[in-house]
Amino acid sequence: MDLQLTGKTAIVLASTKGLGKATAKTLAVEGANVAICGRDEIALAVTSQEIEQATGRAPLSMKVDVRKPEEIDQLVQATVERFGTVDILIANAGGPPAGSFDQMADEHWQLAFEQNLLSYVRAIRAVLPHMRKQQFGRIVNFTSSSIKEPIPSLILSNTFRTGIVGLAKTLASELGGDGILINTVGPGRIATDRVASLDELAAERLQTDREAIRKQMEEKIPLGRYGEPEEFARVVTFLASPANSYVTGQSLLIDGGMVKSI
Repeated sequence: MDLQLTGKTAIVLASTKGLGKATAKTLAVEGANVAICGRDEIALAVTSQEIEQATGRAPLSMKVDVRKPEEIDQLVQATVERFGTVDILIANAGGPPAGSFDQMADEHWQLAFEQNLLSYVRAIRAVLPHMRKQQFGRIVNFTSSSIKEPIPSLILSNTFRTGIVGLAKTLASELGGDGILINTVGPGRIATDRVASLDELAAERLQTDREAIRKQMEEKIPLGRYGEPEEFARVVTFLASPANSYVTGQSLLIDGGMVKSI
């Protein structure tokens, strides 16, 4: 299938590791111009080099803290200056701290709100004028499997990830007439540093080791293993492409069948 991504331009937030990095690389390999960002300049340089080696084209690379609206605006402006427009937004941010309700003070809630919900709102707001002008756009929001089934000890993620679902479902109606499609994807147990750290925390809580936790989790997954970031990225790349012409307002889990809810 031709995803029709050649010449399209994508901004991928938080794209120096994990799911964001895999998605940026996959989009670039499929022909898209890519703007990547993150807070770690060394990781940015490594990711940029990997994309250029894989495609022969250097991405736009900027240091960005997604909690700062002016830095999101600067990223969008730089992307338009370099590539002419923005066709695709991959909204992503690092996960908030783990913990129970009693462990979270106001500052934890505020930081999670700014990082995991408000950053998405601001990024969407920044790209919409360009997408509306050309009557084309694709937005894919990264969340978690918690949008279907809350995850123990992740109260902040459970709360704000589901907020993104409501945002996207509402925007699907508001933006459809402008040719802008928006969807939400929720990863299950994908082999990233984030999941490894959560497994480590679970191991400490249950006084066991991380591999034991992983084995327990894999037993709950019909496919019997953790997913790879590239497997997740391939699904996202389709949703973000012109080849996706009729899927919008949907919430899709990429979890190997782990979550059993309908």
